[in-house]
Amino acid sequence: MFHRAGLRSGTKLVIFRLIPQLLSVAQKEKEPQPKESQKPSLLEKWADFVKISHTVFALPFALSATVLAARAGHAARIENGETASAAMERGWPGWKIFGLILLAMITARTCAMAFNRIVDRKFDAQNPRTRNRHLPSGQISLISAWTLCLLSGALFVGTTYGIDHLRESNQGKLVCFMLSPVTLFFILGYSYTKRFTDFTHVFLGIALAISPVGAWLAVNGSLDFGGPIKYSAFIPGLLALIVVLWLIGFDTIYAIQDFEFDRSNNLHSIVVRWGPDNALNLALLVHIVMTILLVLFGLLSGFKMAYWIGMVIITSCLGLEHWIARKRSLDWIQKAFFNMNAIISLVFMAMVITEVSIVPRFISWRLW
Repeated sequence: MFHRAGLRSGTKLVIFRLIPQLLSVAQKEKEPQPKESQKPSLLEKWADFVKISHTVFALPFALSATVLAARAGHAARIENGETASAAMERGWPGWKIFGLILLAMITARTCAMAFNRIVDRKFDAQNPRTRNRHLPSGQISLISAWTLCLLSGALFVGTTYGIDHLRESNQGKLVCFMLSPVTLFFILGYSYTKRFTDFTHVFLGIALAISPVGAWLAVNGSLDFGGPIKYSAFIPGLLALIVVLWLIGFDTIYAIQDFEFDRSNNLHSIVVRWGPDNALNLALLVHIVMTILLVLFGLLSGFKMAYWIGMVIITSCLGLEHWIARKRSLDWIQKAFFNMNAIISLVFMAMVITEVSIVPRFISWRLW
């Protein structure tokens, strides 16, 4: 009797233990099985290959220069007794020029990034941090990469030709078209600099600093250093210098991740030459000088309260960036680094657009 009772209780115990497993199996059968993820299209692969989202670094500075150039162009036309639209005084060059500047920026950067990935593919395959990039991992073929590089480069040159024929000032003067090969030389040539110079970060800074000067030329067709400073070509020149310093600082910090790999593969950088600690000190010094020049830029441009509020944000981001570089792990830098620098460029653009396009309509007082 006791044997039967024990057998029954043991059977119940086994059944109760099986019930959750049976329910789990039944639930899985009821749930729809996930479909195979669709393979990304060629355009999606290309966009990810060149990190199209990283256009946010140089593009805001180009658009800021566009707004300032339109304001300067309006002042020059009024001084010469010509008619000029109120929209131009508020920094708007017109849809056509704006669209072509945007296209020129995207295609130039795409060409440069694709070229960089092509010439660095062997190093990327050896570097643990980059071995999963599209070319080393086989996600994109070399032919496809070259196709994107050449197409975007050709489209960039064609866009500069269109800009020269559509802008109002100096219309037909092929200044942008004639300078497009020079631009390509710098933005493509940067990819080779790590093979022979420790100051590769400077070349990258120059490559990105071309964007505000190019945008100014796209709107006005010339670099005129006469007249009031806030309307002169001194403004895009100063902005270009700021971009160079910004790039030197944050690219030096970024290069610390590859310090051991670069040193063992005879690749050059400031980090390899002076070591991570000294490189961090240099990056901090460069960003301090950049901040001083940003203050000078705001004063010479005649900006008001909105600009100085933005300066607080930019300075805070720079300080946080250096704190991360010194106190946090390199993995954390990799995740947060680009976000902070994107904030810096976007806040700068918002500051300029606010000061040129919005503030003059509503606020007449100055900070000083």
